[in-house]
Amino acid sequence: MDKVFIEGLEVAVKIGAYEFERAIIQCLHLDLTCAFDIRPAAATDDLSKALDYAALAESIQQFAQSVQFELLETFAERLAQHLLGEFNLPWLRLKLVKPGVNPLAQRVGLEIERPCSD
Repeated sequence: MDKVFIEGLEVAVKIGAYEFERAIIQCLHLDLTCAFDIRPAAATDDLSKALDYAALAESIQQFAQSVQFELLETFAERLAQHLLGEFNLPWLRLKLVKPGVNPLAQRVGLEIERPCSD
């Protein structure tokens, strides 16, 4: 299985269980790995047959700007479903880190894997 990935994408989003959190824009750090057959793009050297990293990153940013959730879990699940559908992906792994949640931890977040639900 071929994999395409984006690591360390910074995403601005309104998210949080507490009222003060939802009143501000917070930065999440996102790592995304997608299953994608790169052979058609490699054989033709044609971007239209590849998973366009710029389009993928832009879709993530637009999604983040259009939603507001209390839980990181909800954001992760909805973003995964959005990406699976929009890019016709067979599988993805999404890791989200929410900086500053716990001053004793370097990073706090979650990681999910989802297959396409066709």
